[in-house]
Amino acid sequence: MSRRLEGKTALVTGSTSNIGRAIATAFAAEGAHVIVSGRDGERGSAVVGRIRAAGGRADFVAADLDGSAAVSDRLAEEATRVLGGRIDILVNNAGIFPGSTTTDTDEKTFDRVYAVNVKAPYFLTAAIAPAMVRAGGGAVINLGSWVARLGIPVGTLYSSSKGAVETLTRAWAAEFGPRGVRVNAIAPGVIVPPAGEGEAHPGEIMMKGTPAGRIGTPDAIAHAAVWLASDEAAFVHGTVVDVDGGRVGAAVIAA
Repeated sequence: MSRRLEGKTALVTGSTSNIGRAIATAFAAEGAHVIVSGRDGERGSAVVGRIRAAGGRADFVAADLDGSAAVSDRLAEEATRVLGGRIDILVNNAGIFPGSTTTDTDEKTFDRVYAVNVKAPYFLTAAIAPAMVRAGGGAVINLGSWVARLGIPVGTLYSSSKGAVETLTRAWAAEFGPRGVRVNAIAPGVIVPPAGEGEAHPGEIMMKGTPAGRIGTPDAIAHAAVWLASDEAAFVHGTVVDVDGGRVGAAVIAA
């Protein structure tokens, strides 16, 4: 590793498994002191243990991001304290995915998805970005999704919530960018689920006809996150980086 994040501090929400875990691990390998955050203390401690065993710096801060400003504020406050007074990088990764159709979605599910996927990152960013401004700068990375821009017949609620996150990315770039805080997003494609949490991934069929021709891994998203968090992306603002095997950008016609 090139230690591109040496001396930086980072908070990665939803980082006890899959994409969030890969991002937290990659950040630590690049020199950052990382806060691993999520609901499950046992899984969080395991991630922290693996990072430390590899020579990285990490701590776990529990948080059940329910969309309330109070919970987001508490996470921001505790993470800032553990990290020694500042957060240089915020990754808004935590999210939930109900794969239901529009007519199968009840109001309770609707409200919960928007609370976790939109309200929680909204209020967490509101709590942390101004402190980044006061500290001289920082980076916020949001997790969007390929289904925010390519319609599929299921997951309409999730798709719309990720569309909101990508819109917030551009708006926050305009709001905070002139004051030193870069805001960008990553739109993952179909990503392999955590080991042991499923058999053959049903998303394989969704990647047929794409340049990659296969589902991706969490590490692919982590590599993009490291780049966006680093000084190499200093001139990148308000961008959604597609890491999706070409799903939304190109179609391959099979011979």
